[in-house]
Amino acid sequence: MEGPVCPLPLKHDDQIILGHGSGGRLTHDLIKNIFLPYLSSPPLLSGDDFARLTRPNGEVVVSTDCHIVSPLFFPGGDIGRLAVCGTVNDIAVSGAQPLYLTAGFILEEGLPVQTLVRILESMRIAAQEASIQIVAGDTKVVEKGKADGLFITTTGFGFLPEGRTINGSQAQPGDVILVSGSMGDHGIAVLAERGELGFSAEIQSDVAPLNGLIQDLLAAAPHTHVLRDPTRGGLATTLNEIAAQSQVGMLLYENTIPINPAVQAACEMLGFDPLYIANEGKIIAIVPPDEAEAALEAMHRHPYGKSAARIGEVTRNDAGRVLLKTRIGATRILDMLAGEILPRIC
Repeated sequence: MEGPVCPLPLKHDDQIILGHGSGGRLTHDLIKNIFLPYLSSPPLLSGDDFARLTRPNGEVVVSTDCHIVSPLFFPGGDIGRLAVCGTVNDIAVSGAQPLYLTAGFILEEGLPVQTLVRILESMRIAAQEASIQIVAGDTKVVEKGKADGLFITTTGFGFLPEGRTINGSQAQPGDVILVSGSMGDHGIAVLAERGELGFSAEIQSDVAPLNGLIQDLLAAAPHTHVLRDPTRGGLATTLNEIAAQSQVGMLLYENTIPINPAVQAACEMLGFDPLYIANEGKIIAIVPPDEAEAALEAMHRHPYGKSAARIGEVTRNDAGRVLLKTRIGATRILDMLAGEILPRIC
């Protein structure tokens, strides 16, 4: 009498199932057929559990980010582009050139495979634009209801030329504060996509890789002291962090800070301050006064810096504080954000 026969494994092409996280045939098929066509590089194709990377002369810069956003797709971007650009930008603001990225994926059971494919294609395009390689990755699958569709963790590696020191403790009195464009676009675009504005708004997220813009800026202003991307907490919180690190004061001029009129209108209706709304494709540059004009011109020449503006200066007074000169001539304190305005936006 014949024993029970093990059936052939069923194909699961449309949705992620728990078996995709088993480490067996389904996992291998998911990696081979879904991930590798989009996130391919020589280290990944080698099939090893490690990547050997070439290190140029200089220091290694590393940054890690976890990315959760709802919805997964929003005007101007998605969680995949956000994951690549967010880590690329965190490396680039050190003055380093980002070269390598790793990516970890938490997939929720029931996630449509076509949704995953769209996100991987977006990551491929963003990595290509940033001129980086995705060299290692991992995938896990969790039960339905435990991952909000998809979470992504990325780690980036870049290389910093010898002698370059750019960080939050380097701001000096007399320095000029520049931003590369309008504030608050990303946070309001995500909120609008959720249908929570109560009115329609044509607002695109600014999510973008900024390493090219930063390299152009540094070529024009090689003595730049601080670079930072004002993500969660927005411009005001980020400048408070820098003021505290450098123990300096900062004075901003409200009428010089670029804000998209649609973003301003949305914030006024909802009671938000756009200076506290997240950005994903903007940088703050704090530069010596004799290099400020060259830095601003370099940003204006780049597609991601056309709306760059000079918004204030670093002062000796009020160490650790950020002050805003309003349009009517009053001065108010811009404090650090106390809580979360919008959930899951980066």
